[in-house]
Amino acid sequence: MESSHIHSDTGERHSPSFSHQIHPQTLDDEIESEAVSQAGDIGDRQISSNRYSRSGSLQYSGDDVMNVEDGVVCDNNVFSTSSPVFLVPSDVVSPLSTVSMLFSTDKNQTLSGQLLKENQSEWPRLLEYISCLLHLAVFGILGVFTRYFLQKLFGPTVAGITSNQSVLYLDLPSNVVGSFLMGWLGVVFKGDICQVSDLLAIGLTTGYLGSLTTFSGWNQKMLDLSVKGQWVTAVLGFLVGLWIVAESLRTGVETAKGFRFLLKRFTMNSESVKPNPRWNYRVDGFKQHLMVMVMMVLLLGFLWGVSGTLLRKRLYDGNSNAQLWLACIVAPPGVWARWFFARFNGLGLGKKGVLKWIPFGTLLVNVSAASVMAALSTVKKEASFQNPKTIYFLLNCVNTKKCDIIVTGIQFGLLGCLSTVSTFIAEYHAMRESKYPWRAHAYAAITILPSFIIGTLIYSIPVWTKVHH
Repeated sequence: MESSHIHSDTGERHSPSFSHQIHPQTLDDEIESEAVSQAGDIGDRQISSNRYSRSGSLQYSGDDVMNVEDGVVCDNNVFSTSSPVFLVPSDVVSPLSTVSMLFSTDKNQTLSGQLLKENQSEWPRLLEYISCLLHLAVFGILGVFTRYFLQKLFGPTVAGITSNQSVLYLDLPSNVVGSFLMGWLGVVFKGDICQVSDLLAIGLTTGYLGSLTTFSGWNQKMLDLSVKGQWVTAVLGFLVGLWIVAESLRTGVETAKGFRFLLKRFTMNSESVKPNPRWNYRVDGFKQHLMVMVMMVLLLGFLWGVSGTLLRKRLYDGNSNAQLWLACIVAPPGVWARWFFARFNGLGLGKKGVLKWIPFGTLLVNVSAASVMAALSTVKKEASFQNPKTIYFLLNCVNTKKCDIIVTGIQFGLLGCLSTVSTFIAEYHAMRESKYPWRAHAYAAITILPSFIIGTLIYSIPVWTKVHH
């Protein structure tokens, strides 16, 4: 999930403990470090936190300085990414310099009682977990479709804006669109979406936007440029690409806040519009969850069925479009793996949780996906050099063209969904807006540099060696 959270759940390591003995400044820094690291996603930990929050804790959206509706007055200096933050009043022992709260007791008790009454028939945790995986799979496949469409639309065959030979790489449009939408769906309006369905919020941000954007494809295009000796273009590709997606997310946040402001003004000025309380629209209850789950099963079965049928036909004919259908089949495992590793965001290293500001889950999947992408690109290069032993041994392909289709499909689907730019740039944005903006650039460096260096060792050096021989 592409939003920062502070959870109060007994036994969970990521929950900060409040004590009179902790210096307020130190406590603020710890909370901020944890918050920026969780600005993008926290994986399956969100299920536990959402279940707890629905049992009576308050939900706070950071882009509102004063949330009168929930009875909370908050300072958004730290949580400037407008992400929902869960705060439980019983945990707050001493006032914080960056987060001050004022609770309206009567209203909160009424709200909590209504929420508890609605959740008497609790959706079983196992079924909720399965339903979440279904949401991720369906929205992940839709993200792959959108990325493929944008790649073709802006690529050399149609608009001719992007190419494999310039700073504007093929996956740049999807990364830009995904980062912009992340500002809307994953930063400003994520709290509102969670009021309807937590799983819908996870599906849209982690599933759709995480699959729409890809870091491994971006890194591989820069490796391809460096292999051809275009080192300056490769470096500019990283720098310009990072700046573009960062500004895309910032623009998304600003436009979304403007739209929310106009929406609130329209609602306040309209005498006929009297919206019901937000929780009345929530997908909450066993029957509602079951209906949504069945719908997701049918959608996933339909998407996989169509993809499998078209893959078999296109692959038999040697049509390059087969890579899209293979990508749709292998996309869900990539989304699931990324969502699972996101649980390590905000935990830090070791028992003491050092370096909590680094989202190690996102960092791990991006670097890993980029490395595997480079390895598979080496396989494709081997195939292009007409080395039958390598082709048949590694992939058991019938010919070089089918080998290229299969490898490209795995790269585009599995690895494209395993890595993400939308989550990465949301975390980058949160760090830039924090008290330590240098962390954003350090985080970008420890993501890009290892990916490119490992890719050079795995892909570039073998290609140079083969060409030399």
